[in-house]
Amino acid sequence: MKHIVTVQDAVTAFADFMEPTAAELDAIELESPVILAEVDLLDAQIKTLDRPVNEVDARRIRRARNRVLAARRDLVNRTADAMLPGGAA
Repeated sequence: MKHIVTVQDAVTAFADFMEPTAAELDAIELESPVILAEVDLLDAQIKTLDRPVNEVDARRIRRARNRVLAARRDLVNRTADAMLPGGAA
């Protein structure tokens, strides 16, 4: 008689290693303002897909693009400060 065993143990045996590390979670948290700004830009662009762009839509997209650029700038400045010893530029 053959015993039927599940592969559950083999599949989930490495589950602890598949979780994000603390460094990865910190990187995600550091990049979250950029991600949120890009989502806002995408939302503004999606709103204009099925109709002509009016002045309000153009302003919404322009402001969203500016927020993305500002968030990217801030992220680069934060990571550059963290990489340079003594905070020198």
